[in-house]
Amino acid sequence: MHYGGHPCKMDEIMEIAKEHNLYIIEDACHGPLSEYNGKKLGTIGTIGCFSFFSNKNISTGEGGMVVTNDEKIYKELKNIRSHGMTTMSYERASGHATEYDITRLGYNYRYDDLRASLAIVQIKKLRDDLEKRQKLREWYLNELKQIEEIVVPFEQNTFFSSNYIFATVLLDSNSHKRNYVRNYLHKKGIQTSVHYPAVHKFAIYEDLKVSLPKTEYVSDNEITLPMYAKLNQDEIIFICRTYREALDSYDA
Repeated sequence: MHYGGHPCKMDEIMEIAKEHNLYIIEDACHGPLSEYNGKKLGTIGTIGCFSFFSNKNISTGEGGMVVTNDEKIYKELKNIRSHGMTTMSYERASGHATEYDITRLGYNYRYDDLRASLAIVQIKKLRDDLEKRQKLREWYLNELKQIEEIVVPFEQNTFFSSNYIFATVLLDSNSHKRNYVRNYLHKKGIQTSVHYPAVHKFAIYEDLKVSLPKTEYVSDNEITLPMYAKLNQDEIIFICRTYREALDSYDA
């Protein structure tokens, strides 16, 4: 998974895959147009997955996209997405086919025309939106570098990024401090979020009794700050200074 629009170490991952004859499926839902060593995220492995959910860089309300450079996988995916049918309904409606067969158990994963139209229009606007986010990230980094109590994940990433979210992690902290800071920011009119709770702590996995202290630490101390193209520099300065105030006012 390419978190927040920033790339995994794909060279190392692809080497491992090559050594063990593995397919790599990239979760690029946070990273449309994001790059790694001159390649777009989602195009480096065998399969790339993108999301068009309501809070993503490209939004059609729901749905997504799968890309691949493997012809066999492409045909398999195309077949599975539409009930395992050998010809699509639009092919039959346009007179290109009159019969079909069901060759496997398939599903109704076809994208409807209305959502596809929204996606096509948004794709045309995407680059401009992401370039604005790139500038916002620069402003954030410039302001937050003065706060020693936090770290910004992927701060050193120099590749073009979608900057889907802007995450920070409190250092030498605890979940109580994180909650205090978030509440302080909320009272000042600044909405924050958490990306994400540790997966292994969800109820569905409670029987596994897994301990992942680094994952848990980051999960318990991460704060996501506002990131959207219409933010301006003054607002980011206000957010960062309020963040500083919250940390200074915290009394353990």
